[in-house]
Amino acid sequence: MKELMIKLIKGILKKDVPRSDWPLVNELIKLKIVKDDGKVLKISSRYRVGKVDISRNGTGYLEQIGIKAKDLLIEPEHLNGAAKGDLVIAKRIFKSKGRPSAKVVFIVQKAFKFSVGVFDAEKLQFLNIKTALPLAVKASKKSLKKLPDKTVAKIDNEHQIITEILGVLDDPKVDEKISLALYNKKEEFSAEAELEAKAYPDYIEPELYPERVDLSHLPFCTIDPVTAKDHDDAIYYDIKENTLYVAIADVSEYVTMYGHIDKEAKERGFSIYFPHKSIPMLPKALSEGVCSLKPDVLRLAFVCKIILDENLEPKNEEFFDAIIKSRRKYSYDRVDEFLDGKFDNLDETDKEILEFLLPLYKLTSKIREKRLQKGFEFSNPEIRMELDDNHNLLATHIETDTPSHALIEDCMLLANKAAAKMFEYGIFRTHEEPSPEKIEELLNELATIGIFTKEFKSLHSLFLSIQEQASEKNIKQYVDKLLIRTQKQAAYTAENIGHFGLGFEAYTHFTSPIRRYSDLTLHRLLKAILKNDKKRLDFIMRNIEPLTVKISELEREAAKVEWDFMDRKFARWAKENIKKEFFAIVTDPESTPIAVIEDEIAGARVFLPKVDVELFDKLYIEIIDADIATTKIIGKITRRVEEDSSIIN
Repeated sequence: MKELMIKLIKGILKKDVPRSDWPLVNELIKLKIVKDDGKVLKISSRYRVGKVDISRNGTGYLEQIGIKAKDLLIEPEHLNGAAKGDLVIAKRIFKSKGRPSAKVVFIVQKAFKFSVGVFDAEKLQFLNIKTALPLAVKASKKSLKKLPDKTVAKIDNEHQIITEILGVLDDPKVDEKISLALYNKKEEFSAEAELEAKAYPDYIEPELYPERVDLSHLPFCTIDPVTAKDHDDAIYYDIKENTLYVAIADVSEYVTMYGHIDKEAKERGFSIYFPHKSIPMLPKALSEGVCSLKPDVLRLAFVCKIILDENLEPKNEEFFDAIIKSRRKYSYDRVDEFLDGKFDNLDETDKEILEFLLPLYKLTSKIREKRLQKGFEFSNPEIRMELDDNHNLLATHIETDTPSHALIEDCMLLANKAAAKMFEYGIFRTHEEPSPEKIEELLNELATIGIFTKEFKSLHSLFLSIQEQASEKNIKQYVDKLLIRTQKQAAYTAENIGHFGLGFEAYTHFTSPIRRYSDLTLHRLLKAILKNDKKRLDFIMRNIEPLTVKISELEREAAKVEWDFMDRKFARWAKENIKKEFFAIVTDPESTPIAVIEDEIAGARVFLPKVDVELFDKLYIEIIDADIATTKIIGKITRRVEEDSSIIN
């Protein structure tokens, strides 16, 4: 809905309004909020659109969208039923003195259209799974009495009805359904999208694509996690010509704009990854089928060809449609063995690929070293969960970047940078510098653990100095998390503002169209540019800004689904380990301190009672309670590491 509002703020051609949005648009026209000149629809300048934020004293603020402007004050009596997070239209109030203000005149979309409730059989009511507050549900006592205790349901807040019974809270298999329902995500595709996807055969007939460049003779390979089923990218390096080929699954060939698959993909935005399964952005007939760059089969690809000069700078960059055949599907672990000099059980295909893969690693290592003169390298280990057949948490594994990850990352960065040079306005991946206020907060936090900084000419040199001191104290991985937390979140924008973290003047996402709608959109944009298709290009550009806003929001939602699922598994595990002691690190020493467990089940956040602790204090804590519904784990300190000389740091 935010996407439509931004279009109306900028002005949208009537022919571009989706059929499903016309009822809302007609209502706004009747209210004279939207002006209709016969061709273009636009929100009147007297109105502003944004999300509502409400302070503790009840005063509201309108965080405006579509324009760069300060928040507008909304007095409590002018909220007109709007709650925190609601998307609203507000009318500006003009007055001679005081802060610019407005009053809500139309609620476009409630912040929480759906809630997830847990049934309390004793009280005959549903409680919000996140807040434990009662939820209004229109149901008779007779029907409620038939429900088992702790029934979990998805509830439509507007109509106060149960839309889906998800399961029972005591069943670990309900966790994924809860996490998806909290953000109104779904696993199943529409029947129309599935039929559309299955209409494509799982093979390529080259004679149908005479205009594509045939690269099937080149020994491309894919490098992914061992569990990967969707392979977006494949690489090949021509040593003699010093040329890198990055071949990307040509999803745009199969997903037509405004088709059934496209509609689903646009609503999902991103694939969601759980430890035991994925919720793909595209139907599996595409994501794991004809789009996936599987070994030993012909596949359509959109290729970025980069010729490097003697200084490792791109001398020529070219994009074109091609047909490729990957020779091998490698895991990161297998490639790390190669890079470590372990060459057991090689066949002729391995030998052919290693002829370019090993030199390519040396090349990308030099490129990486050069890149880090402007960009950053943060250690941000990922937690991988291992579940049993009943979806209970067995163990966690900390995954850090390895040489094989670095190899692929720098190949993809080169392709993404090349794609960003193709346009001046479109879909960029951007990352702003942290604000001065955030930097000041960071420096104050670091001072408490003995990291002090002088004045530096740039944030880059400041961060490098902090990382150097953190390494000396053997706490770099924890300090890096603070540095990441200080920075603004990367986003998709139509205008280029650069990428602070990478140190790039222009950057975009080109390499993962199977799992990111941003990349699929970029492929369409690039192809329109390459074909000089002005009509198609104009249409994409007319809708690009609101689309970037929507995709950025969907990215955050997908991440929240994954985090919520992990928190549920941690809480369920903690419930079974009450009164047991674990080693932990304090990551937030404020009013309600938080420590993160570092033992065999690493990553669980534990809330501690108000106690005097410092950032990165090492503690032993006892779990005293865990709430599976709210995912909150409560613990108490049993001993501090520095108080026990027998404990080795």
